[in-house]
Amino acid sequence: MFHEKQSYAVWIEAECWVPGSWIPNDANTDVIVTYEDGSRWAATFVSYQNVQTLREKNQKSGESLSGSYFWATSMILVDEVSRQRVEQVICDLLSIGQFEAAFTAVPTDEERMPK
Repeated sequence: MFHEKQSYAVWIEAECWVPGSWIPNDANTDVIVTYEDGSRWAATFVSYQNVQTLREKNQKSGESLSGSYFWATSMILVDEVSRQRVEQVICDLLSIGQFEAAFTAVPTDEERMPK
């Protein structure tokens, strides 16, 4: 289902954070794209710097084999996690036909309900 011509809204979790806690060059945040047909797609945007920050934190805490690995579902690495960059990446992925490879479809409420 290619959505290039459909309009969509972009929700960025970081925009809901306490003001001042979102540092675009060292952040990770979930992003949900909702199309006019109701379909929703999710990805996690992670700045390159944030990978290093998380690695250093995990080395101290012991998580992820003491920082030996990092993963996130539908992860998109970017130079900065800002609304402008997120929207640019979405447009680029749509233009090259890779949006659905980078984002994961989010089931609708009806699809989640047991039959």
